[in-house]
Amino acid sequence: MTKIIAVFGSARVQPAEEVYQQSYQVGHALAQAGYVTMTGGYAGVMEAASKGASEGDGHALGITVASLEYIGESRTNQWVTEEIRYETLPERVKHLVDVADAYIVMPGGIGTAQELVEVWQQMRLGDLPEKPLFIYGDFWKPMIQSMLDENYIDERDMKYILEANSAEEIIDALDSWFSQEQS
Repeated sequence: MTKIIAVFGSARVQPAEEVYQQSYQVGHALAQAGYVTMTGGYAGVMEAASKGASEGDGHALGITVASLEYIGESRTNQWVTEEIRYETLPERVKHLVDVADAYIVMPGGIGTAQELVEVWQQMRLGDLPEKPLFIYGDFWKPMIQSMLDENYIDERDMKYILEANSAEEIIDALDSWFSQEQS
């Protein structure tokens, strides 16, 4: 069964930015490795990962929400090959969290932080089975380190967070994780 990998990240990232290029590479590498790329379906990181997946002859699943479109904030990107649409943001986030077999968290703002924390907390509490949860690059490290330093999280909570700095690292880790799961 094909594994679905959620890619979370900012809608505000522009094509000329390094994070856009990295997100494209992640989507492309996921497609080349046979994974489905699932994003929120809009601009920025979501567009880049979807474009990478589509141009890598893969499947780009976009999970969209009507409420963002009603206020004129978002439009589904052209690289999404299959769209699943919800009326509310909580329904959309629930789908992204519940359906994914793994998560890649690129740099982002409030929505991306919500997705990271939602997955992390649900795994920590046992409401979601443990799955690969990658933070890409250094962006999230200061926030996480601050929570550790101030004792808002415990060192044992860190077992759920994997760090990655390239698409290749992610693919290697995913392949290893899923091959162990099958044995």
